[in-house]
Amino acid sequence: MSEERSGNTQKGWLGRLAQAFSDEPPTREDLINGLYEAAEAGVLDNDALSIIEGAMQVSDMRVRDAMVPRSQVTMVQINQRPVDFLPVIIETAHSRFPVCGENPDEVIGILLAKDLLTYMLDGNLDNFSLRDCLRPAVFIPEGKRLNVLLREFRGTRNHMAIVVDEYGGISGLITIEDVLEQIVGEIEDEHDEDENEGNIKALDEKGYLVKALTPIDDFNEHFDSHFSDEEFDTIGGIITQSFGRLPCKGESVCLEGFTFSVVSADNRRIRLLQVTPEDN
Repeated sequence: MSEERSGNTQKGWLGRLAQAFSDEPPTREDLINGLYEAAEAGVLDNDALSIIEGAMQVSDMRVRDAMVPRSQVTMVQINQRPVDFLPVIIETAHSRFPVCGENPDEVIGILLAKDLLTYMLDGNLDNFSLRDCLRPAVFIPEGKRLNVLLREFRGTRNHMAIVVDEYGGISGLITIEDVLEQIVGEIEDEHDEDENEGNIKALDEKGYLVKALTPIDDFNEHFDSHFSDEEFDTIGGIITQSFGRLPCKGESVCLEGFTFSVVSADNRRIRLLQVTPEDN
């Protein structure tokens, strides 16, 4: 009987959704409400619902909402030798790097890390010409819609664009991964820190890697600290409050004898923190 009732519920919801689309297009609020009803009825799982919501939000977002700000962009200078920029490329583990002239606002092109492999394997880095390896850079305004940019990325097969402000200065960069993460959530690769190995993980000579969702009680117990849990349940809540806004990756703050650096964050929340006690 319960299975029959569940089946009727799903059919009823599907019928209402079909009716909505067969008449006038529903408002976004109506559509979202219908999707939540579908999730409650078991027609959609939570992951699918989250992706659909993310796709809908992308149409309202601009490049400035998802770009990597200039202060966090790793650039290579055109006059640098491989011995100068290779350590940076290895440390950051990115695959693409903007190349600039003497002025950081003068982006000449894009260096693909894979283009260095041939020279390294041949042991011919002394004859390496950075200018000869550059790929064309794509420049876009901060106000471009993300759904339009995603369509352009797919059509041109570009994976990175340089973002410029209204005065023509470089304000940041954005990749196809940055856009997709607004839809499906953060995309991790083998270079990202593993978030599935407990809430607190020791790092060699660099303090600790701490999940932002770590309960304050657990954090206090581990570090013998005294953060209050009256306003917030997690350490990430305290850090966000200290900034007065959602901080970006790479930003740091010092609180009660600890330095908290944001290792991973999206446009909704902090994900990972690097915590360094002041006596380290």
